[in-house]
Amino acid sequence: MKKQLSKLTAKGDLLYYALADLAGSLSEGSKKILAEKKIDLPSFEAEYEPWYSEALLVVKQVLPDRVDDFVKQYKNEKRKEIDYLTYTISDALLSLTTRRNGNVVAEPGTAIPKMQIQVSILKSAEKRFESALFDISEVLQSDIFDSELDAASELSKKGFYRAAGAVAGVVLEKHLGKVCSTHNLKSRKKHPSISDFYQLLKDADVIDVPKWRFIQHLGDIRNLCDHGKHRDPNKDDIDDIDELVEGVGKVIKTVF
Repeated sequence: MKKQLSKLTAKGDLLYYALADLAGSLSEGSKKILAEKKIDLPSFEAEYEPWYSEALLVVKQVLPDRVDDFVKQYKNEKRKEIDYLTYTISDALLSLTTRRNGNVVAEPGTAIPKMQIQVSILKSAEKRFESALFDISEVLQSDIFDSELDAASELSKKGFYRAAGAVAGVVLEKHLGKVCSTHNLKSRKKHPSISDFYQLLKDADVIDVPKWRFIQHLGDIRNLCDHGKHRDPNKDDIDDIDELVEGVGKVIKTVF
């Protein structure tokens, strides 16, 4: 989707130059650069409408508050007359020229700034799309972690203490790893552990000492469950397992 949006934006840039060329306003410098890069401009009359339809869908989904602005550059249904301000891209597609007292008021070249505005809006959508993807991934990850912690809690209730602790530990490790990645913190180890992650976060002042100790305690409980060389958890460890599941739930909601 990101690649498709990037291509759509690039096509918008070419259509902008194509409109300028159609209106006889494309500078010699721009023509030279396009020739040097061996870029052939698209036919504005033939390729603008398909581009507009696709671009409008993107703006509706990613920047809904800019839809009216985007559409207005193409067609203004509320205008009472055609002048420099109300002339639109649809008028340019019809090669419409308006005159007043024998003087040209608006012509296809008048739509060039309107095309530039549309491309700028689409580029804003491209930037917002990056943020939207991040938001989506955060929501999905949060949902997955919540589901895994629910599963861990259910395992503990049914007596599968080692499995419950292991699942909760995996959630904790994944979350801390994601937080470190968000803050551009990298461990020298190829396969860092929970202790490596929380130490990185503490050293970078992402978490304070009390939270560092709390996560350290959760890591100790997780080690009891996840490492075969330790004794198997028993009924006396139920409170610790439940504390681990609940504690990991708190960490994924408060450490980011």
